[in-house]
Amino acid sequence: MSEQSKKNNQTKPYDPSTEGACTDFSDQMSYGDYLSLDAILTAQHPKSDAHDELLFIIQHQTSELWMKLAIREISAARTTMQAGDLRPAFKMLARVSRIFEQLNNAWDVLRTMTPSDYTTFRDALGPSSGFQSYQYRQIEFMLGNRNPAMLRPHEHREDILEMLKQELATPSLYDAALGLLGGAGIDVPDHILRRDVSQPYTPDDGVIAAWHKVYSDTSKYWSLYELAEKLVDFEDYFRRWRFNHVTTVERVIGFKRGTGGTGGVSYLKKMLEVELFPELWRVRTAL
Repeated sequence: MSEQSKKNNQTKPYDPSTEGACTDFSDQMSYGDYLSLDAILTAQHPKSDAHDELLFIIQHQTSELWMKLAIREISAARTTMQAGDLRPAFKMLARVSRIFEQLNNAWDVLRTMTPSDYTTFRDALGPSSGFQSYQYRQIEFMLGNRNPAMLRPHEHREDILEMLKQELATPSLYDAALGLLGGAGIDVPDHILRRDVSQPYTPDDGVIAAWHKVYSDTSKYWSLYELAEKLVDFEDYFRRWRFNHVTTVERVIGFKRGTGGTGGVSYLKKMLEVELFPELWRVRTAL
């Protein structure tokens, strides 16, 4: 090939069809069709002309999409754990941790919105609030943070209310883990294994002792040890997400009340004290 031909090839615009790429989607599924992008990209409906309202909407919509995936993975992990099949559960729990890492990163984008920016559209939100996210409520219920009073914000939607009630009646992810402890011949208090799973979980010294046995002989109980660390890893990311939520809200609205009527920062700080898998943290002191 002559130098002139090489030069012409280098300056000629790239045409993907010359390499076999499909470019005609008149009668077949395209990327946008597969992902339903028309529905997704037209699902943002700002209530004001404020520049930052679109950021606020997209951040929360994408968070809800990640939570949808987290719910699927937590549910599948719980099912495989109840069946005694831990290996797939480990992968699913690791994935949920990475999902919450993504959710954490989203706060960094939202924090580019200043208090002045937020005040330009806050009134347009009315009483709507992230406090009312039923997917977040479902995740908390699935993990074991169960408070029947939290059903009330969802009573206006019978389908959602019924779904959350069914979740409250189902053993949580942590209940499934405690069941595996008992199934491995480790003494777990009977009142824990037979408790009313719809009620909030109360930490128990007997469960600390059970996890202590696992951590004291990891070679014998390796699968349970790995499960414990996967749960701790996940709660670590979950706690960071809650902390970043608090700091973002305080940075944007200070100590004003939330749009949904909660105490705002004061309410979120109370949530920082909630432990999902309490004995897995407390056993570290006992070791």
